[in-house]
Amino acid sequence: MHGLVVKNTGSWYSVKTDEGHLIDCKIKGNFRLKSIRSTNPVAVGDRVEIVANQEGTAFITAIEERRNYIIRRSSNLSKQSHIIAANVDQAVLIVTVNYPETSTTFIDRFLASAEAYRIPVVLVFNKTDLLSTDELHLQEMMLTLYRQIGYTAIALSAATGEGVDQLKTLLTGKVNAFSGNSGVGKSTLINRLIPGANLRTATISNAHNTGMHTTTFSEMIPLDNDGYLIDTPGIKGFGTFDIEPEELTSYFREIFHYAHNCRFSNCTHTHEPGCAVLAALDEHLIAQSRYQSYCSMLTDKDEGKYREAY
Repeated sequence: MHGLVVKNTGSWYSVKTDEGHLIDCKIKGNFRLKSIRSTNPVAVGDRVEIVANQEGTAFITAIEERRNYIIRRSSNLSKQSHIIAANVDQAVLIVTVNYPETSTTFIDRFLASAEAYRIPVVLVFNKTDLLSTDELHLQEMMLTLYRQIGYTAIALSAATGEGVDQLKTLLTGKVNAFSGNSGVGKSTLINRLIPGANLRTATISNAHNTGMHTTTFSEMIPLDNDGYLIDTPGIKGFGTFDIEPEELTSYFREIFHYAHNCRFSNCTHTHEPGCAVLAALDEHLIAQSRYQSYCSMLTDKDEGKYREAY
């Protein structure tokens, strides 16, 4: 039988078969992906082959070829990865200017990883109802920055519903992977988008202005307006995986734009003479925050960088 992985609880997978039945499955034996060293060899969104057993459950015996996936470096095993979702039409990254603060480094790392697998991203700035005048101004600056680069970026409030209809339109007819730091209101937003979802929510820690995990597994949820939403656990950091330094320029759109004019074809855009990227940075044509994210990612292959949570 063949089917779609719609839920992953860690040891068990719910697979919706092509006949429309839900079957609880486990991985057969020492099953591993051939080319990816992953902490989760099967991800929500995967198309799989299963073999039923007498207990009414089944074994996953094979994964069909993925057309894409969102992947990050495992925070406690630097040489392994964690696949967030597979076979998606777009990723939706939920961020917040405050309560808690999402760093631009985290945003840029996520965007670069999505670029590597040609996955469009919608940036959603949540909790606008909580922001001060200065914070709203900062949010508008960030919206402008990412829109100018070419990303779809919107602001909304999951708590009040303001701006949610605009997001609904962007999700229609697509398989959408939702991601973000813990505490950014992802579960609240999903409950607003899908009233019957009834996802558990929690307040952020006042002491540290950080979120607490409320989603502990990944699940694919049907949308009312034709499409799917993949809910994934909140993450603290986003270490990139399997991106070579010489490829990285391609995943920062504005840096790639100016890199064509560099004197040397193998320019790293960090110190070389005749670097068009550094010239554009000096002229404020590239945001300092984006360039700093780029430089940070150049060192991602350093051994031990992700031994602890990023």
